[in-house]
Amino acid sequence: MKRHRYLRQRVMSAIVATTLIGQGFWSHPAQAEFPPYCQQTTEGIARKETARKAAQKDDKNAQKHYKTLVAERADQLRKCRNQNWLKTQAIWIRLYPCDIQPGALEEVLDRIVDRGYNQINVEVFYNGQVLLPQADNPTAWNSVVKLPGSENVDLLAQAIQKGRERGLSVYAWMFSMNFGYTYAIRPDREAALAKNGQGQTSLTMNTIAGLSTELGAFNPDEAFIDPYNPQARQDYAQLVAAIAKRRPDGMLFDYIRYPRGTGGASIANKVKDLWIYGDAAQQAILQRALNDKGRELIKRFIQRGSISAADVVAVDKLYANQPGPPMWQGRIPAVNESRIPIANRAAILRLDLWRFSVAHAMQGVVDFLAAGAAPAQRLGIPTGAVFFPEANQNVGQGFDSRLQPWDRFPASLEWHPMSYGVCGNTTCIVNQVRRVLGQASSQKQVKPVLAGIWQQSISNRPPLEMQMEAIRQAGPQVNSISHFAYSWQEPLSDRQRKYCQVRGRL
Repeated sequence: MKRHRYLRQRVMSAIVATTLIGQGFWSHPAQAEFPPYCQQTTEGIARKETARKAAQKDDKNAQKHYKTLVAERADQLRKCRNQNWLKTQAIWIRLYPCDIQPGALEEVLDRIVDRGYNQINVEVFYNGQVLLPQADNPTAWNSVVKLPGSENVDLLAQAIQKGRERGLSVYAWMFSMNFGYTYAIRPDREAALAKNGQGQTSLTMNTIAGLSTELGAFNPDEAFIDPYNPQARQDYAQLVAAIAKRRPDGMLFDYIRYPRGTGGASIANKVKDLWIYGDAAQQAILQRALNDKGRELIKRFIQRGSISAADVVAVDKLYANQPGPPMWQGRIPAVNESRIPIANRAAILRLDLWRFSVAHAMQGVVDFLAAGAAPAQRLGIPTGAVFFPEANQNVGQGFDSRLQPWDRFPASLEWHPMSYGVCGNTTCIVNQVRRVLGQASSQKQVKPVLAGIWQQSISNRPPLEMQMEAIRQAGPQVNSISHFAYSWQEPLSDRQRKYCQVRGRL
């Protein structure tokens, strides 16, 4: 029964191509020799599958034949993508310890190529785990590969090598400010966690209101760090450097933001909602003061959540020998500020301090990303930022609590907007992409991330081909799109790989 289900699933990968030809998605006669979206035919899939199985039997002729088929398919994929409007079609994937089994990695990569993908974004750091051998793992993290006798297996290096053999670019996909639960519970890393004005970390907030992940599901493994914390920065830099040594074709940085609460907690509209109460973040914001008056008002504002007219008067008296208004980085004082009635002056300073605090929180995110990407960029490895298109905007009188200022991310990074809009059609998805394109320079590489599966609607999202064609019409400059995720496209394969199953047997 499982064998029949497996075959049906593999055949569906090829049926998509035939269906799309009939729907007219392939618009240029010169491209007719290749199927839509460069997907492999049923016959081609079966031929390579048979060869792959034969090659596992230590038959040199069979291995040579399989290698030849792999190279031929890689060449076909390159030619097809060169002639396609979509030059890069990528998929996001998590590798498991079971993928070190003989033939397992080859099988999953072949499946990906058969679906027409020419790039994989391999999850290399998540939930406090890294896809590196335990022997070559920075001390702050656990290794994904923990099977007995696998301590020295470099699954990431294998994925890069075998992926390139198949015509795949291999990007390393990393969580950033979300370091994971196992990191957070270490006694020597408690000070690295981000805190809000209620003294909560993302772990304690999880138990109160819950946090959203990319697709809205509760994730108890989330643990967000203070981006100003030097220990967290050092740990992350060492991790990035270790991964960059494998020379992936690119590196993508995800979770470049603060956590988002549910309900009213999803909006930050007062200073104590901000994740700037870690020791390092508080020290950094005080250092942004340009005089003693400014420093004292910042301190009071952070500690009390506001300042009053009485605070302004008290600070003036405390530093009566210092002329001029309170100052901090970026502040432009009102004309003749000292002559403004004290109540009005306090209101002006409150607003200025609120904006300043939000800017401080956002700058921590930007600086953490720049520092994190630096080890890869020094090696000439392309880098990209993964973000939510709406996570940098005002919401009423407040801000989206994720405070993800992607429009301020370093210009050297690719933009990978997670366009996961849910409205039953492509309108909201296209609008998200348009919002990002509207803020991108003509040189910026914008590579939308879509959620869904082929030929079917799922979670009130249209099929992937409909989403992509809508983006093609709305943003013809877009020539690279990725799909979240392999586990959605191939759920049976993903489950078998996760639990070390080989089609019906352990």
